Amino acid sequence: MFPIFEIKKVTEFLGIIPARYASTRFPGKPLAMLGDKAMIQWVYERASSLFEHLVVATDDERIRQAVQQFGGRVLMTSPEHRSGTERCAEAAELYERESGLRFSHVVNIQGDEPLIQVKQLQTLLSCFQAPGTGIATLIRRLTNPEELANPNVVKVVVDQSFRALYFSRASIPHVRSSEAEGVPGKLPFYAHIGLYAFQREILEELVQLSPSLLEQAESLEQLRWMEHGIPIRTAVTTLPSIGVDTPEDLERIRKQGSF
Repeated sequence: MFPIFEIKKVTEFLGIIPARYASTRFPGKPLAMLGDKAMIQWVYERASSLFEHLVVATDDERIRQAVQQFGGRVLMTSPEHRSGTERCAEAAELYERESGLRFSHVVNIQGDEPLIQVKQLQTLLSCFQAPGTGIATLIRRLTNPEELANPNVVKVVVDQSFRALYFSRASIPHVRSSEAEGVPGKLPFYAHIGLYAFQREILEELVQLSPSLLEQAESLEQLRWMEHGIPIRTAVTTLPSIGVDTPEDLERIRKQGSF
């Protein structure tokens, strides 16, 4: 693993928080309240301590107004985007056009990760110290059997250099040998944390790719990139991370007393 960046503002990376209102499982999720702030504000404020250039990309007027009210940057993007990656690509182009800047990397920061910490983002960016890295993402060790069986928790298998081999909603790797009994204690099971960082040129390439069969089967867009031969480097974080997919997830975070 590579040493993480020091805690300081980074300017060569553009941070983008894609946020849409019309979530199937949790409509209005970015504006759900945690304590005295909307979830999107928690994410923005935590990420802004690292990124000099940070913007929320949305297609909803309610989210735009909320971000402006707490003093954040926000851009309106097309409602036709099929993924956060497509929204990030448009937002990056718009922000560069407005600012007159050109960024070497773009970071997709999920708006439903209110527990995100600066050190996690630093670990993500440190992946680019490895030559040839075009896409980077975070993973964490899985030790809870319930999470292993939960299709909302995306699992990933990596090689010895921590390049991703496959992502799945199923429990992977499958344990057949009796010698591996007692997993996930012995085998290194990993869960995916939906934070991505891209080389700017790679991001432009990704949004031109056609949907793939594996992507459609698992409903995981990163499989499209891998099927087209684009590698994904991962880094392990030991810090807690809970994505909010449902109202029940939000309630679980509230009960932790973190807000």
